[in-house]
Amino acid sequence: MKILGLETSCDETAAAVVIREGGGQGRILSNVVLSQDEEHRPYGGVVPEIAARAHVAHADRIVSAAMEEADLKFADLDGIAVTAGPGLIGGLLVGLTTAKAIAAVHDLPLMAVNHLEAHALTARLTHGLEFPYLLLLVSGGHTQLLSVRGVGDYRRLGTTLDDALGEAFDKTAKLLGLPFPGGPQVERHAALGDGSRFPFPRPLKGSDHAHFSFSGLKTAVARTAETLVPLTDKDIADCCAGFQAAATEAVIDRVGRAMEVFEEEIGQTRPRHLVVAGGVAANQALARALAVLAASRGFDLTVPPAALCTDNGAMVAWAGAERLVLGLTDGLDFAARARWPLDAEAPAAGGAGVKA
Repeated sequence: MKILGLETSCDETAAAVVIREGGGQGRILSNVVLSQDEEHRPYGGVVPEIAARAHVAHADRIVSAAMEEADLKFADLDGIAVTAGPGLIGGLLVGLTTAKAIAAVHDLPLMAVNHLEAHALTARLTHGLEFPYLLLLVSGGHTQLLSVRGVGDYRRLGTTLDDALGEAFDKTAKLLGLPFPGGPQVERHAALGDGSRFPFPRPLKGSDHAHFSFSGLKTAVARTAETLVPLTDKDIADCCAGFQAAATEAVIDRVGRAMEVFEEEIGQTRPRHLVVAGGVAANQALARALAVLAASRGFDLTVPPAALCTDNGAMVAWAGAERLVLGLTDGLDFAARARWPLDAEAPAAGGAGVKA
């Protein structure tokens, strides 16, 4: 089946066409992503109103480009998938309205996709991974550990109690005077710094749960930077290196705890897989540390290509294909959702609020 996927949940306008073949294998026919970095750079972060207006201006063109690259007409499609949440509500409305219009005009089934589920299922598109597997989702908006047991079947093992990891990277960059987007800037400067110079905390390390916290670490960096004003290039590099080292160590500790819970859930005899998805998966220091952890614990590590870890239409199209083959379609009255947890039955995590 051939599925068109649309993604407008934050600051990328994206569309893609993916084929799901009879045996369950996936193939990407097109994957077009328009970044809005230049529009948001003057503000040091994503401005929701600007993002929504940019989606309005470019969505039709990006869909046309994806269809042209795939060399298909709408009549060739078997369905249309679109991110319906969670995310910035203005952007979600643009994508969902566009997808509904295409579905209505061309009489195509609509799949309203959870953005987090699209990330969760990407490894099945890129690596043909079988259920179940442990997922570390690390992005600008979410940091979670999930047991992925099937399409629509997720158990949340851990979530952030405050900032997401990508959010903490971006905020750290901003307070150090580095340009947007901040995550790659922190990584670049960290490579030049001394990570041992500042004793930043390792939040929640050793806790018996698998939750995350990064707000205190970010505050520690801010207070250290205040004592160093005016900051030298070495100060900035050392702060970045120290922050990255602390965040990485905290993540490794939390993932290790989730591995224990996951092993209890699936038993010792089944294959153990750790999948990493989301934009922060591109951070090389974190990737190296996760590879060492996975090898030491007998887990196979799977990381989709970087272009499929950040927001993109291919992951949405694939999630739509996975849903359509199970007969899971949605009506044209489906409403966008700013908040949409993958595991609605997960117990409340103190302080996590809307990011639970």
